[in-house]
Amino acid sequence: MQYLKYIAALTILISVPGEANELLECGSNEQAQELVRLILNDEHQRRSSMQCSSVLIEVAEDKVEIMANHGLVMHNLGGSPNQRLRNAGFELPKYYGTFMANQVEAVAGGYSSAEKVWRAFKQSEHHRKHLLGEHPVYLKQDKIGVAFIRKNDSPHVEYWAVYLTEGSGDDNEQFDDVPNKGIDMLTPTSENENK
Repeated sequence: MQYLKYIAALTILISVPGEANELLECGSNEQAQELVRLILNDEHQRRSSMQCSSVLIEVAEDKVEIMANHGLVMHNLGGSPNQRLRNAGFELPKYYGTFMANQVEAVAGGYSSAEKVWRAFKQSEHHRKHLLGEHPVYLKQDKIGVAFIRKNDSPHVEYWAVYLTEGSGDDNEQFDDVPNKGIDMLTPTSENENK
């Protein structure tokens, strides 16, 4: 009898709707898709669902290119993260910040695998709260796009960008505390750490 329960459970896992498979492909390449998988499947993930956004993937791809070309890991390189999304036509909630604000982006450089950058993101309080939905503002964020690039002649070699946000949201909604990740980004602290 337990054998039949196992087969039924396996059938349910295999017949997951296309949306789940689409989410696993919500990155610019295999490395980015692996990071999406780690974010979605983390045991501490507080969101019940997420959706892939082609706009967020495109903005993330642009961001990793800019960082690799400049050899820098910075949120405000090429404009603030929130403004980058607005410039791409993505409508953010009105309570999100404007000038130099960041409620949407996580960036890192110098981590050679999705597992290593995910471990670093989770060790950073601001990134963990954002990516796992540990704050009421972040918990409402259900759209994701991730990009990764490797550029051997650039100082950090590997560059990662995660955009995780909500759409326009409820204009009447108010939060006493809207977090702003500001300039918090990740690079290994020593030359070969996390490689």
